[in-house]
Amino acid sequence: MDIDYTKEGGIAIFTINRPQVRNALDMESIRALTKAMIDFRDDPELSVGIITGAGDKAFSTGADVTDTLLFMRGHRNTPGTFPATIMRGLDIWKPLIAAINGLCLGGAAELALACDIRIASDNATIGLIEVNMGILPGWGGTQRLPRAIPWAKAAELIFMGRPIDAQEAYRIGLVNKVVPPEQLMPTARKWAEIICQRAPLAVSAAKEAMIKGLDMTLEEGLKLEEALENYLLGTEDFTEGITAFREKRAPVFKGK
Repeated sequence: MDIDYTKEGGIAIFTINRPQVRNALDMESIRALTKAMIDFRDDPELSVGIITGAGDKAFSTGADVTDTLLFMRGHRNTPGTFPATIMRGLDIWKPLIAAINGLCLGGAAELALACDIRIASDNATIGLIEVNMGILPGWGGTQRLPRAIPWAKAAELIFMGRPIDAQEAYRIGLVNKVVPPEQLMPTARKWAEIICQRAPLAVSAAKEAMIKGLDMTLEEGLKLEEALENYLLGTEDFTEGITAFREKRAPVFKGK
């Protein structure tokens, strides 16, 4: 399988498994990842997803030049032929963590940008290199990167097409944490487990408010936040949360 999709309790793990081509994403693997992501979205037992790459050399080197990019060129005037992904067209309000091992280039960097949290191994290299091939970062890179880091730094990375190492990515706020390679997945799992202990409806609503709010005025965003908060106030999880607080015990949330 080009995409290994496993479930560990409330955690879904998506592993890009094409090490022979440094986990480059061909059309088959993109479709498989989308299918797995939809299952993750719709499974009420899953709360957090982790995306990583097989092996220790690469998270992914992005779109497969001999397959995906040629497909995109051949279908550039036919809307709807490219699968919906978390980069464009597939909304998932559950948190996603990118566990970046090794090379993370082009479309793979855009895949990581579409995640909410990014943890990198100290041998990671991250770059939006598309301008070196005559295209732009067209899977959301031109939109998400300037929202994630300062505009001038985003312009530098996109216009120059020059990758940066994990420490530089951490310095500019592109990744949350840098760890040794052997600690990458344990750290990602630990963070995911912490999120799984929180109220799932509240976490999902918070993500929705954050992402939708980026395209709203402050006033509109506050109204959206209020509406989501009012919804959460009527849930069983909120009742459990305040009951557990009063009883000085850990809450047991059910996503209801």
